[in-house]
Amino acid sequence: MFERRIEEAGLNSWPALQQLFFDGWIVRFAQGYTKRANSVTPLYPSLLTAQEKIAYCERLYTEQQLPTIFRLPSFSTESQQLDQMLAERGYQYLDRTFVWSTQLSPDGDANKPALHALSLETWLPIYLQWSERYVELHHLHRELLERISSPLIYAALYQHGVPVACGLGVLEHEALGLFDIVTDPGQRRQGYGTQLIKGMLTWGREQGASHAYLQVVGDNLAAQRMYAKLGFQEAYQYWYRAQGR
Repeated sequence: MFERRIEEAGLNSWPALQQLFFDGWIVRFAQGYTKRANSVTPLYPSLLTAQEKIAYCERLYTEQQLPTIFRLPSFSTESQQLDQMLAERGYQYLDRTFVWSTQLSPDGDANKPALHALSLETWLPIYLQWSERYVELHHLHRELLERISSPLIYAALYQHGVPVACGLGVLEHEALGLFDIVTDPGQRRQGYGTQLIKGMLTWGREQGASHAYLQVVGDNLAAQRMYAKLGFQEAYQYWYRAQGR
């Protein structure tokens, strides 16, 4: 299944600090940095009942002093049933997100933007100065990035010697994942995000990728318009159900 392959690549490309497989569910912990790295994703067929599995996951997250969060992909046969069960248990619905993908043309782009491939030490401060997410947990961001085992590029686009956009590309076999795409707030609406992504797609193609994927939250319409112009289309969706604290 194409959607499941993207999901596997995405989970591997954004690792957690701890992870375990539990009867077809992937349970991840990262001390609260991002819901994606601190949630349960049903990915494969199960044998145990959902009720006992939910209760077990709740115990695991309580031990970690974290709320229990489920991440529910639309293609999973369990997601709709789980969504209803979790709603009945008082779990809050959060952050519907679209996973978009595109095939990479073997011909490439003759006018590819000149990206800078940076070290983590150089790239991370650039990203952090523009990102307002999880400010108090940024020390965990570096630790997660250091756990990525696949080939990657810490990419930045410069104008007149100054960075204007940056992003992370992670290649797993044939799949290129794009993460942490951000543009300098003072330089937006000038096409720098588009140039950055074009350059990252070219890098992925040169490394052997046949398709690329990314994730965009449902209310980020500007990003969705940009990705659509670049040839991305929706592959599937996911959303969260979070336990109240």
